Order: sequence, then C-alpha cells, then structure tokens
Amino acid sequence: MGTFSIVHWIVLLAVVVGYGYPIWLILRRAGFSGWWVVLWFVPLVNLAAIWFFAMARWPGQEVSQPAGT
Repeated sequence: MGTFSIVHWIVLLAVVVGYGYPIWLILRRAGFSGWWVVLWFVPLVNLAAIWFFAMARWPGQEVSQPAGT
C-alpha cells in the first residue's frame, strides 16, 4: 500500500480518455468549450453539470433569423 503501479496509471489514463474524449466531442458539437469535460471527473459536480447542459440553451442549436423578419 502507498504506491500505485504502472498498471494503475495505464487504467486511469484509459478511463479518462475513454470517457473524456466522447464527452469533449459532444460538448464541442453543442457549441460549448471542450474544457467543460473536466467537470465530468469531479464527483457530484458532474451531476450538476449534466443538469446544466440538459436545461441550458445550446449555442450550437441557435438558428439565425433572416434579415427583416
């Protein structure tokens, strides 16, 4: 106990990349900064972030109105 093996760090990196990259892509397509992905790795904050993104107006979905309407 007390030290982590190289296997631990490889598994940790695989989990971070495996979850972080798809979430980053979704955030970018929705119009948010990819840096919001950091919230997904903070316990309880990730739940608040999911609710925020579910209820927020997504910049990527805004449709511009034609001029004069």
